[in-house]
Amino acid sequence: MADKILIIGVTGYIGKFIVAASAKSGHPTFVLVRDSTVSDPEKSKIIENFKASGVTLVFGDINDHQSLVKAIKEVDVVISAIGSEHLQDQENIIAAIKEAGNVKRFFPSEFGNDVDRLHVVEPAKSVYNVKVQIRRAIEAEGIPYTYVAFNFSDGFFLPTLVQPGATAPNPTPTTPTPPPQEKVTILKGMPLLDTVFDKEGDIGTCTIKAVDDPRTLNKILYIKPPRNIY
Repeated sequence: MADKILIIGVTGYIGKFIVAASAKSGHPTFVLVRDSTVSDPEKSKIIENFKASGVTLVFGDINDHQSLVKAIKEVDVVISAIGSEHLQDQENIIAAIKEAGNVKRFFPSEFGNDVDRLHVVEPAKSVYNVKVQIRRAIEAEGIPYTYVAFNFSDGFFLPTLVQPGATAPNPTPTTPTPPPQEKVTILKGMPLLDTVFDKEGDIGTCTIKAVDDPRTLNKILYIKPPRNIY
């Protein structure tokens, strides 16, 4: 039987794609949701789509240890897709996994650059430092893991020319976040390097495929399609 997967942070940007890929793959898929999420007008639409695809809702909170342990005991694999502002809270997930004692694999909220190989400045530096701390905590506890690194997601970065938050006026249905037109920042002195942009659906699919691939156990999974380099 396919491993049962619990996904945390499901209404965030990348979480929705991971849930969709998991449900499509045939894995019994569980999502951790709070009562407030279901009552939220926007997020409730996402939750209804999950339910329509056969996903099971598990009510709990990342800051409620007992509800977290209870949810984790029901599954085999835990995937965290929580946002950057809550990355430190993954220490709670680590503690719950350790207590539950049944998890075959933990995917922490990475889904970006390989944080052990970067040298960056603020504000990204603080975010990456937390991801590094979470990696070391997972390893120190002996929890089986996979770290997913894919550089950039095209739906998030390409519309703004890799300047999140910088958009032009007059969005359209096909370009809801059109690229900036008045000002574009170009970093001079940088070497000309290939940059990888991955489709979010592919990121979700590769993440779920890694669940079933023993080669990815206690490894970093790099998603780098050979024909998706700009």
